[in-house]
Amino acid sequence: MDWIQALILGIVQGLTEYLPVSSSGHLTIISHFFGINGEENLEYTVAVHVATVLSTLVILWKEIDWILKGLFKFEMNPETKYALNILVSMIPVGIVGVFFKDKVEEAFGSGLLIVGVMLLVTSVLLIFSYYAKPRQKEHISLWDAFVIGVAQACAVLPGLSRSGSTIATGLMLGDKKEKLAQFSFLMVIPPILGEALLDILKAAKGEDIVSEAIGVFPLCIGFLAAFLSGCFACKLMINLVKKGKLVYFGIYCAIVGASVLIYQLAR
Repeated sequence: MDWIQALILGIVQGLTEYLPVSSSGHLTIISHFFGINGEENLEYTVAVHVATVLSTLVILWKEIDWILKGLFKFEMNPETKYALNILVSMIPVGIVGVFFKDKVEEAFGSGLLIVGVMLLVTSVLLIFSYYAKPRQKEHISLWDAFVIGVAQACAVLPGLSRSGSTIATGLMLGDKKEKLAQFSFLMVIPPILGEALLDILKAAKGEDIVSEAIGVFPLCIGFLAAFLSGCFACKLMINLVKKGKLVYFGIYCAIVGASVLIYQLAR
């Protein structure tokens, strides 16, 4: 991977991580045409996901600061309840990470067919959530947080949008769209930072976590590009969710997913 490819992939990651169109799916598609293999793509994907998590920390710092201050009061206040929701939402993705990590890595190296199918699934979720009109809830419950967490765990598959799946699931549960984007972006922070910590521990043990096929400089370029574009997309997505414009992304995912399937099946 050269630095230009890393730059392009980083920008795509930053934009599509927050927009409900699947960052992993788009990275897989573009990596395919760049000739980057699945294992290398997975390594790069983890790195740029950390970059977008950092952009979340920057854009949503006021909300994070509110949660942390509430936690240190050591009482069951709204901030503590919010933190518990995030903790519960992490359970499904934690199970997937511990017990099915090898299967996830295989999915990233299995070609474009799964990406096309999962993009179509993303499209169905977004369009269905747009037309569904459940009774509105004032707050995200622990059960809702767990179900949204299951959606996040499923979204480890390339092509199934994490933000699209979690927000669409929350909308179908009746949670208010004004709160869902923020919760969706905050709940991904602990799992991604946990993955980054594991990489740091590997480095401390002397294991090589950056392959020669990528290189440190391209990885840094991709990281910076993902961070800057992620800051822009995070703000944009919060406004779009409030306005209820997700159906257009559903149409986009349907077009891209169908195009990928036609391409793959025609080869």
